[in-house]
Amino acid sequence: MISFELGVDDLADTRFALSPLSEAMLSLRVLQDPGLTALHLPWRREVLAQLRVRERSRALDVDLLMSLVAQRRTLPDFLTQRPESFAPAFDDELARVRATPPDVVLRDLVAAHAPDPLPEPLRVIAAGEGERGPAVARLRDAVCDLLRQYWDVALAPHWPRMRLLLEADMTYRARQLAKGGARLLFADVHPNLRWHDGVLYVSRVLGEYHAAAAGRGLLLVPSVFAHKPAPPVGSDEPPLLFYPSRGAGTLWTAADGGPPGAAPSDALVALIGPPRARLLALLEEPLPTAELARRLRVTPSAVSQHLRVLHGSGLLNRARDGRSVLYRRSALGDRLLASPER
Repeated sequence: MISFELGVDDLADTRFALSPLSEAMLSLRVLQDPGLTALHLPWRREVLAQLRVRERSRALDVDLLMSLVAQRRTLPDFLTQRPESFAPAFDDELARVRATPPDVVLRDLVAAHAPDPLPEPLRVIAAGEGERGPAVARLRDAVCDLLRQYWDVALAPHWPRMRLLLEADMTYRARQLAKGGARLLFADVHPNLRWHDGVLYVSRVLGEYHAAAAGRGLLLVPSVFAHKPAPPVGSDEPPLLFYPSRGAGTLWTAADGGPPGAAPSDALVALIGPPRARLLALLEEPLPTAELARRLRVTPSAVSQHLRVLHGSGLLNRARDGRSVLYRRSALGDRLLASPER
């Protein structure tokens, strides 16, 4: 059990952020263990095939890449650092990793793999007693170069869609926080999370500690690849929680088998037409036009026409979020979708 004690100021400073580097690290766990979740099997098959090609041509050290994930599936804290801004670029996060002192790199690698020894790809590079600092620095830089290659192969092509999905999750969570405070915010994140008397409990995790936020706030980072809440391994790190994003399964199922979502009733299809009925069924959570177009495999302009009609009829609400406009079913739309066929 790991727990975070949050005071009034910490709750006021509870924020959300994205972390492309941490997403890359969490995706490595899925490559290692397909049993963690079946949602990402289409992505996993595609990426493993590309990695094998690069491994055969010696363009990418897959053994070193996979050694970053411990047998217990824990990750080194220096590779899953707290994002410094709302949505840092992958290269900016990687630059922070390159600046990590060698003693911190070695400490975090050992802590992540404990009680097991470091695996061979890490042990060989970080061994020498006399020049341990330079050896670990070389390892750190080699890992950064490797993760840059991995990002280009495995995640960069999907990141725009992933980011849309993660931002939609944050919009939903922010609404939960506004409606019911911390209790409602954490109520449906994951069964392993429990909020009670100012303490957030994370159960069924490796390790055990209690950390007081003490004015540092709590940073929540939604993840496509996290299968359960993941706090830092070390208790000295600022309060941070990666958690599974809503709708992660839609990323790959839409590409493989048509648009996901509940099928609208025949009566609703007859009333407003198939495209608009499908849109209404998809908009249980806030989504932008581009993501709706991707899921329905149509152009954004085609989606925009239907969204204007549905919004003008009072079936959708819309709100601006940065550069995007997010749409979601209104209360009237919910009632219409739930109406039984007669």
